[in-house]
Amino acid sequence: MKKFLGWVFLVLILAAGYFAYALLVPINIDDQRFVLLRPGSSARTIARQLRHEGVIRSWPAFLMLHYFKVRRLQAGEYVFNRPANAIQVYKRIAAGDIYARSVIIPEGYNMFEVAAAIEAAGLGSSREFLDVARSQRALVADLDPQAQSLEGYLFPDTYNFTRTQSLSDIAAVMVKRFRQEARSLGLTSDVHRTVTLASIVEKETSVPEERPLVASVYSNRLERGMGLYADPTVAYAALLAGRYRGTIFQSDLQYKSPYNTYLYRGLPPGPVANPGRASLQAAMQPANTEFLYFVSDNQGGHRFARTGAEHNHNVALYRKAQR
Repeated sequence: MKKFLGWVFLVLILAAGYFAYALLVPINIDDQRFVLLRPGSSARTIARQLRHEGVIRSWPAFLMLHYFKVRRLQAGEYVFNRPANAIQVYKRIAAGDIYARSVIIPEGYNMFEVAAAIEAAGLGSSREFLDVARSQRALVADLDPQAQSLEGYLFPDTYNFTRTQSLSDIAAVMVKRFRQEARSLGLTSDVHRTVTLASIVEKETSVPEERPLVASVYSNRLERGMGLYADPTVAYAALLAGRYRGTIFQSDLQYKSPYNTYLYRGLPPGPVANPGRASLQAAMQPANTEFLYFVSDNQGGHRFARTGAEHNHNVALYRKAQR
């Protein structure tokens, strides 16, 4: 009997040593290991996954710790890049110390560029995000019943997303951000026209003080029934057709698309990019001018003109500067 008890005691000592080693001794991680724990995973599944990824030494020891602590393990993506023992790993997952991927969407990005940024952040494929942007128009139906897609409403900002968020969730967050800005600006009516005009303004100039002036040019042309002749709309028409080559060619100016404002008068059917706050404000309140034309000054800004003669003079200055 004593011999048996001795063996039992020895086994207990060995087991205690094993579990102490498995739980207390850190694992040295000299790289970055990303582990995605999917919603609905059981504690056993999580423990096995952590062991498979080399984050813990023993999944049974981790599971025993869980049954002792009785805390909810949070789904999400975690990054492990420094030494940690199983108890520390457990505390991080129970606390939901989830890794967020930063996505920067600059002002003037179109939905194709937004999709590329989403893919570059490892959050999903650009093709699938474009499918969402084209199909989930219901997200903005109350704001813009004419919306062709979510173009114009994926508000430029710096976002932090996790891999447990779907692409639909990500698009919804961007649209929600647009709604917040629109509300603060008082943009409640004529949203389709305002956002469409703002998207052209955004693509035409990056100089803040010029945006109301550019908006005034296009507003004045619209009031007079003139063509907009806006290059960003031509580029966007080519993008939609899968024929954009990085610059505008003569064939693009002749391409029959309702987005081509060289061929069709009035605003295009929808936004050609996602404008920021300043461009939205400029579209809502264009400067009070008689300008009908503008051309680059070769210094990052533009020269504005009221008449064709003034504009031709400015174009000559532009060409001279180029030479």
